Amino acid sequence: MITLHHLNQSRSKRIIWLLEELGQPYHIEHYQRNEHTRLAPPELTKIHPLGKSPVIEIDGKVLAESGAITEYLIERFAPERLAPARDHQDYADYLYWIHFAESSAILPLLLKLFVDMDGAETNFLARYADTEITKVTGHLEQSLAGRDYLVADKLTGADIMMSFILDILANNNAIAGYPNIERYQQQLASHTSYQAAERTEAKYPLGSRIKEQDSQLSFKND
Repeated sequence: MITLHHLNQSRSKRIIWLLEELGQPYHIEHYQRNEHTRLAPPELTKIHPLGKSPVIEIDGKVLAESGAITEYLIERFAPERLAPARDHQDYADYLYWIHFAESSAILPLLLKLFVDMDGAETNFLARYADTEITKVTGHLEQSLAGRDYLVADKLTGADIMMSFILDILANNNAIAGYPNIERYQQQLASHTSYQAAERTEAKYPLGSRIKEQDSQLSFKND
């Protein structure tokens, strides 16, 4: 059984989707953000020193970082289904998009979030974040031209990793006018495993004060 330490409205949502897609039994330990700071609670530091989510426990091993979790679980449970073959030319693109999601794509989005939360006027950061977000969305829009998925003409870990980026962009009304991204978002949302992850995430709304271990949250592929 895989344990996912899940923080609401965080990167761990895509790990729920991955676990659903893998069809592996799992359960969730849920942690709630501080209602004032929106930061993760200190209890998460008992699981991993950085106190962030997602973190999984599997076979006595604690593993953090979305990209590492995604690559590890796919390599272990579904290497042929959710990743291109290592000797295929698509494999380089697969790795690119997995790491793009947690580097070039997420950085300007987080900068914009922090600038907006702080509310102070900036001399550089706000303009830089907006410029880089435009670059990211433009690059993604162009890369999706004529494609349903990012690589290999099928759902892969790259799409699961990028789904959190789409969530942030959509929540900030930043994909309007990007038809390829809009179509791509709809394509990802059509997967029953994605829908199952959405339902699971909805069980833990922001503002709830409950920290819950729900060992009944165990799903298989539809």
